[in-house]
Amino acid sequence: MAAMLYGFKSCSTVKSARKWLDDHGVEHSFFDYRVDKLDPKVVDDWFKRAGWEAVFNRNSTTFKELPEAEKESVDAKKARAMILAETNLIKRPVLDTGKTLLFGFKADAYAAATGK
Repeated sequence: MAAMLYGFKSCSTVKSARKWLDDHGVEHSFFDYRVDKLDPKVVDDWFKRAGWEAVFNRNSTTFKELPEAEKESVDAKKARAMILAETNLIKRPVLDTGKTLLFGFKADAYAAATGK
């Protein structure tokens, strides 16, 4: 299975991850969730494999602009609904190798996950 990278094209971290994958010859597909709707089953899989808190981006501007009451009451169910409504709430990029699921971009973690 080829790896799948999720994110959106204009994100600088996503650009770095895509470049690293290309430069290291890692076969992968790219899913731009600003262009295509993210399947809820994908989010459910991420939550199951990594836990919702690993997926949910509390450092995003979108999250920081929420009212305090909204920020304090986030749980798995609410995080899922929020992510499906606003993909900026996903830590990005997301690399799914089939075996490993990584959030964010760190070259050493990508190398370990891809064997490159």
